[in-house]
Amino acid sequence: MIRTAITYKEPKIMLSLYKTLVRPHAEYCCCVWNQSYKKDKELLEKIQHRMIINMREKTHEERLKSSGLWTLEERRNRQDIIEVFKMYRSYSSVALHELLR
Repeated sequence: MIRTAITYKEPKIMLSLYKTLVRPHAEYCCCVWNQSYKKDKELLEKIQHRMIINMREKTHEERLKSSGLWTLEERRNRQDIIEVFKMYRSYSSVALHELLR
């Protein structure tokens, strides 16, 4: 919808729109429904791949590096580590020792 509604598709604007409108939906509750199938992970990465435009000759990894983005899987892993840290420091309602039983 963004690609059809926006006529001036400067990469900086498209990246900002992606970060603001699309990525929060792709990452919603990722701690709970973290994908375990490779096929599902690839489908989510395709969303990010399509939003980074004007770099058709580059691979997905090169596109991410040049735009300063992480893969969605890396972001999910980071969020998991942050959640474990919150449990360890008792900032979360779930205690770490309850999780490890």
